[in-house]
Order: sequence, then structure tokens, then C-alpha cells
Amino acid sequence: MMLYPSPLLRQALLADATTTGAFGLLMLLAAGPLGHLLGLPEMLLRVAGAILVPYVAFLAWLSLRERTNGAFIWAVILGNVLWAADSLLLLVSGWVSPTGAGYAFVIAQALVVLMYAELQFMGLRRSNAAAA
Repeated sequence: MMLYPSPLLRQALLADATTTGAFGLLMLLAAGPLGHLLGLPEMLLRVAGAILVPYVAFLAWLSLRERTNGAFIWAVILGNVLWAADSLLLLVSGWVSPTGAGYAFVIAQALVVLMYAELQFMGLRRSNAAAA
């Protein structure tokens, strides 16, 4: 279903892209020092950062569209929820041994990602369906 994104949806997508871009670049470019500080594997941080780069481009592209496919927005919302759930699963899985700062980092970013999912959902509900 094509829709005209509401201002809230556009802003939530752009804010998500901006924040995600900053953290993605940080994880990609400073994985070594961050890994030491957070007690997280350097490769995990690098891969996560690399995954976020094309995602940021997709979010920015969506935020600038006059019309968009509602399925794309649902994919972003569900992707954000899955990212947050996977982040928390990482902490309880025993696969990593984060420091206190690592726990705080993972929990804080999971909460921010969930906040964006909620704002995007609210923005989606305020969007208008486009005529076919």
C-alpha cells in the first residue's frame, strides 16, 4: 500500500538515520577502543557498524520520499524491534562478557531503537493512504 508519510514519520525516520549513522560509524571506525571499553568483541562492533551503513542510507531515502510503500515502513519498524530484542539477547546469552559500560551501552541503544520504532509506528498511523 502506497502512502504519504506524515511529518512525524519523516522526522522519526530521519532522526533514526542520523543517530544510527553516528553510532554505526563510531562502531565501524573505533571498534578497537570501543571493544576494550565495552568488553564487546571488536569484530562484532565492526560488523554491526558495517551493517548499519546501508540501513542508514535506506532510512534517509525513505524519509525524503513524497510517497512510500507502507511495507517498507513496517520492515523498518520490525527491524528496529528485532535489533533491540537481539541486543538484549546478546547480554543474556553468555556469548559476550561486557563491562558495566558495555551493559549500559547495549541497553541504552536498545531502548533508543525501541523509541524510534514506536515513533515510526505512530507516524505510520498518522500517514495518509495514497490513491492507487
